[in-house]
Amino acid sequence: MQVASRSNRKGPLPVSGTPSQPPGRLRKREEFLAARRGEKRRGRLFLLEVLTRGDEAAPRVGFTVTKKVGNAVVRNRVRRRLKEAVRVHAAIHMAPGHDYVIVGREDVLAAPFEQIADELKRRIRQGSRT
Repeated sequence: MQVASRSNRKGPLPVSGTPSQPPGRLRKREEFLAARRGEKRRGRLFLLEVLTRGDEAAPRVGFTVTKKVGNAVVRNRVRRRLKEAVRVHAAIHMAPGHDYVIVGREDVLAAPFEQIADELKRRIRQGSRT
């Protein structure tokens, strides 16, 4: 009997409510700095910076955690929890033509995963009410 390993899987894991355009990634420093000029939505678990690009391309998302949060191990754990919450729950709520930067805080590690996902969905949809 052979156990299925990570490399044997075909394609990404199924996600409920798949978005029409999955979010891309912000990778360059200039893209992160540009998002700082946008709207800031503060929360207990993270800060969400949203910039409207003015096009209809897929939304893009970037993650950052400052050194104030802890050492590299702690920062990576925060980043991984936020990435998974976006992938599983919040990506479908991201609007095309927007850049999202999520600045994680240490409270993300103590919070239940569902609370992180709910907070992300609420902050992302916050700007679409107007």
